[in-house]
Amino acid sequence: MHFEEKNKKLIKQLEDIEHNAQGIIERSNKSIVICRNLLCEFRKVIIANEFESIQDEIDFFKRIKLVPFSQLIYYSEVRSFEIQFPKVDSEAQLKFIKKKINKLNRFFLYNLDFGQYVNSGATHFDKAYYTRDHQETYRITTSKFYFQDPEFCTPRDMLLGKYNAFNALVSYMDKKQHDIKNKLNGISSITKRTKKIDWPFTNTDWVELLYALCAAGMAKQNSLSIIKISKILQEVFDFSPKDIYKTFQDIKNRKNSRTLFLDQLATSLLIEMDKSEE
Repeated sequence: MHFEEKNKKLIKQLEDIEHNAQGIIERSNKSIVICRNLLCEFRKVIIANEFESIQDEIDFFKRIKLVPFSQLIYYSEVRSFEIQFPKVDSEAQLKFIKKKINKLNRFFLYNLDFGQYVNSGATHFDKAYYTRDHQETYRITTSKFYFQDPEFCTPRDMLLGKYNAFNALVSYMDKKQHDIKNKLNGISSITKRTKKIDWPFTNTDWVELLYALCAAGMAKQNSLSIIKISKILQEVFDFSPKDIYKTFQDIKNRKNSRTLFLDQLATSLLIEMDKSEE
């Protein structure tokens, strides 16, 4: 099975559902179904075939399975939240959102070490975390899941899926909270969706610019993570970055200039300035 192609098709289907679904609950229901279906396809292939190497197994459970898995968790959480969300009373709604945000914060605090491992781009525990041979050594610690298929799960792939999904949930809760507060102030939160700008550069260029913005103070000044800033940029540019932390490590290991894209931008700007002075 061409896993990458299947994941690309899934992302396209999720985008179509986002644009065509009537409301967030319908969107969540449809998204959950297609994510589950793809995971079932993946499971059949993995059980029927052996991985060619340990690295292939790590790559599948750490990266490939993560795509439908994290989306499944995200939409399951969103659906549960929206079903229980108070229909009236802005104060009650804000209180409900705050309660959910507190739960998310507790999750990130409880899994602080794992979060630092993920965010740093480290790989030294990958064999233990993302292969199926260490389930007795590193037991599953996430709640709500008392049984997992040992042939299709590793000690930390569930936690990684929740970590990614919950990061997306933070953005969802922030927007929900923002919209309600705007309505409380008499400001309409309904705005016409702006068409995104194509990103004509590479994934590496994206990561280089992203880290440059953070290093210049954007992250610290606004108390935002790398992933959060990336998602904000994705609201402007029609691009979905991949392997942000790993790509940054590759940029750091460049033998020549480690700021190729930024150098290119500076050169282009200087050329334009010279033209305007002619």
